[in-house]
Parts: sequence; C-alpha cells; structure tokens
Amino acid sequence: MSADRTALRRMIEEARRVLVFTGAGISTESGIPDFRSPGGVWSKMKPIYFDEFLRSEDKRREAWTRTFSGAAGWTGRRPNAGHYAVARLVAQGKVSAVVTQNVDNLHQDSGVPGERVIEVHGNASYAKCLECETRHELEVLKQSFLGAGEIPTCRECGGLVKTAVISFGQPMPEREMLRAEFEARRCDLCLVLGSSLVVYPAAGIPITAKRNGARLAIVNREPTDMDPLADLVLHDEIGPAMSEAAPASS
Repeated sequence: MSADRTALRRMIEEARRVLVFTGAGISTESGIPDFRSPGGVWSKMKPIYFDEFLRSEDKRREAWTRTFSGAAGWTGRRPNAGHYAVARLVAQGKVSAVVTQNVDNLHQDSGVPGERVIEVHGNASYAKCLECETRHELEVLKQSFLGAGEIPTCRECGGLVKTAVISFGQPMPEREMLRAEFEARRCDLCLVLGSSLVVYPAAGIPITAKRNGARLAIVNREPTDMDPLADLVLHDEIGPAMSEAAPASS
C-alpha cells in the first residue's frame, strides 16, 4: 500500500464521525460521464435551464426526450469499488452521512440507506411534481410520453413534472443543504471523493467542515483549488484508493 493510501486509512480509523462528499469522479469509474470536462455531458449537449423548462413546451419535450433516450448517461450503471467502500464505512457506523453532487443513485444502489444520502443536486432516477412534490416513476411516465406523446403532468395536482435533478437556474433544495451544513459542522473528518470543488454552494460544504475543526482529505485525479486547505491530498483513482483505505472484512 502506498504511503498516501496508508495515511488515508489511518485518518479514517482515527475519525469518529466522517462526512463523505462525492462528485462526478467517483462515478466515472462506473462509466457515467462527468459534466464539464472535454467529452463530458455539457460538451455534447446544451443544458436546458430551469426557466426554459417552465415557460416552453418545446423545451419540456426536449428535456423528456433526452431523459427517455438516456442521452445524458446518468442512469443504468452499477456501483464501483469506491461506492462499495463508502457503503462499508456507513455500515460500520464510521460515516454519518454521504453528501453527493451526483444524480445517479449509485450510493443507494451500493447499499447506503437512502436516509444517509444527501443529494444536493437531486436524482435522475425518478421525477417530481414541481408544485406538490409527488414522486413519479420514470417507467410510468415513459409509456405515456413515447406512446401518446404526452408531456408528463402530476397525477395528483396536474402540475408540471420534471426529473428530480436540480437544473441550471433551479433553486437548491433547502432541506438537503441545511442537512449537509449540519453534518459538516459535526464531523471530525470530511472525505472528498471525486469532486473538482468548483460548483457552489455545494462546494462550500467541505470548507464549512474544515472551519469547524474537521480534518479534510481529498481524493481526486486532478488538483483542486482546495488542495492547499486539505490535511491530505491523493491524486489517485478512487476505487483502488478507497478499497485499500476501507477494505472489506475478511
């Protein structure tokens, strides 16, 4: 084991309450594209802004066409070693919460209880009514959209329905952000996995943890602007690094 991975394992062992903060880099190892790099999602298609979705039927139709074609590639993949390592730490009682910028549901699929996952950018695996927040399953909406061309509306109140992803220009989910801040203030180690730490306000969560006395460890293939603040930085592959830092019980 490398010295950096050994140091990461020691930091996790010494911590009592770990907050895990994940970004696109943990899921690229499952084959899910990231957002901003060359070849990423937004280099292939222009994002549809929230206000465009609200005011334009054509934009809503385009958004749902993308969803049901799988164009963004955010769903339908399997968790990788990094996700499973995080799930083991949650099961051991080491990790109090997983704050994720990802929308792929892979933390839940790896075994992390849904109530432990704080999704600050939403979830692409289901839809919600923008009025009453009723949950809608995509398979049900897909049948009506592809079969009859019907743009989804809420079965309860008739309001607009949208995938549960937080779009550009859409307000951040207040409840999730408050929960993330709460966890950041209480943890003694913030472990950042695969985030470039440039998208705010979510990227402020590790800063809050550090300012409140937590140690900060960053595992990311590329340098981040927060590397100078961190107690430990690994420019490493997340799956292999976390498999060594949080090994499965023998």
